Amino acid sequence: MFFDPLYLMLAVPGLILGMIASGMTKSTFSKYAKVRASSGLTGAEAARRMLQSQGITDVQIESVKGFLSDHFDPRSNTLRLSPAVYGSPSLSAIGVACHEAGHALQKATHYAPLGMRTALVPATMFSSKFSYIIFVVGFIFKMSSLVYLGVALFSLAVLFSIVTLPVEWNASARAKKLMVSAGIVSPAEQESAGAVLNAAFMTYVAAAVSAILTLIYFLLRAGLLGGRDD
Repeated sequence: MFFDPLYLMLAVPGLILGMIASGMTKSTFSKYAKVRASSGLTGAEAARRMLQSQGITDVQIESVKGFLSDHFDPRSNTLRLSPAVYGSPSLSAIGVACHEAGHALQKATHYAPLGMRTALVPATMFSSKFSYIIFVVGFIFKMSSLVYLGVALFSLAVLFSIVTLPVEWNASARAKKLMVSAGIVSPAEQESAGAVLNAAFMTYVAAAVSAILTLIYFLLRAGLLGGRDD
């Protein structure tokens, strides 16, 4: 089963798409990391200005280790930026920082998909770790209850990846609009600052496609889509 041709047939396209999207994101970020914004604002300053322009003053902004490890934690209301973003005045840094600030605005405006994604995090962390193991054990020992449980758990991970798409798209849309209106970048710089966000969004699309294809494999092997289960 571990070398199942059907699994490889379904998994490989998602893996290839993910590699392409990741490469595009890193390439685009590196390209515009060399271009300094005319405002001279760093990523942290840009995020703070964007939030303040919308009356948001209670979000903490701090530096976190890692490359493109930037994220917004809705539980602590903290925006964490990687070193390449936090202190850099580049268009790439500003684009990423404002995108994460977009998530903070989503929380402040009670954007429903963000709330749904946040609620799914605990279950998704569990299902991502154990769904495949449970499915394999059930498949090997022909225990349909475990097979179905594995499918159900992995379905949560798929749901999470799908819900993530509108959340990420909306955060980028907010960033692209407000980074200009708040005077963070000029209209001429907007496209370049947003280019890295467009590339990054494709990584979420790739993750969703990969998750859906894996779920299809599970369903086929469980006999829930007309496939064999032996």
